[in-house]
Amino acid sequence: MTPSIEREILIEAPVEVVWHAVTEPSQISSWFTDAAEIDVHEGGKGTLTWTGRATVKPATAEITVVAVEPPRLFSFRWAYPDGAQPREGNSVLVEFTLAQEGEGTRLRVTESGLSEIDWTEENKASYAQDHINGWSKHLSDLVAYVVAKDRASVQ
Repeated sequence: MTPSIEREILIEAPVEVVWHAVTEPSQISSWFTDAAEIDVHEGGKGTLTWTGRATVKPATAEITVVAVEPPRLFSFRWAYPDGAQPREGNSVLVEFTLAQEGEGTRLRVTESGLSEIDWTEENKASYAQDHINGWSKHLSDLVAYVVAKDRASVQ
């Protein structure tokens, strides 16, 4: 069982550009989901919807924002039971950590807490594999989106 899912990439764009791409619903729906509604502040609620982007079947995820520290940290919890308050032990924590690196941005995405959730080992393993593959696709899409957006703003 993977204790956490981690991906790290270098994006050739300023940290402020990447920050907006990972926190603004209108931009999130350009690289990650098909639709996003998020109240971007600590404790804020949101909904992420996939209808065709990197999914075999439509899916909706309710999220609760944990931390917003512009422009370096954005995190939320998801995969918690309907009607439950998300907390350690009943949800997965997704963290986007950003750091300026030269002219670009080092972005690290971590999903943790899966091993503590009360799911079968088979469900946990399936989730982990889906999300390992999913983050690879989504981060590739993020790089393409941010670089194109940054280049367009310079012209």
